[in-house]
Amino acid sequence: MEIIFGFISGIVSALGMGGGTILILLLTLFMGIEQHVSQATNLIFFIPTSITAIIMNIRNKKINWKLSKSIIIYGCLGAVIGSIIATRLETTILKKIFGIFLLIISFFQIYEIYTSYTKNKKTNNKDIKNK
Repeated sequence: MEIIFGFISGIVSALGMGGGTILILLLTLFMGIEQHVSQATNLIFFIPTSITAIIMNIRNKKINWKLSKSIIIYGCLGAVIGSIIATRLETTILKKIFGIFLLIISFFQIYEIYTSYTKNKKTNNKDIKNK
């Protein structure tokens, strides 16, 4: 089961969609692992998978190095603060926060798909009228 979860999470991570989110869900729902442990495990999982993705993106010249520097600095600061907060929260509260986070992400994804669909539909309609 762990091999399947790792494989699925790795694919999703490589696609840039947050494989850790999937991994946390799989660990908590299907393996009964506590939320804190699942999130910590996800962080360890993230290191080799992100290094692999970084190497592939460097090869394909897809990294904005100037932007990356500031994101890394403030991301590390946020990670320290987030870790301190997470370790002090009860598991039930952490699960609720994580669930709300997933809902917010899903709403943004649905909105993005919808706007992309309507934009493409308008473009296709204009192309048809111009023929």
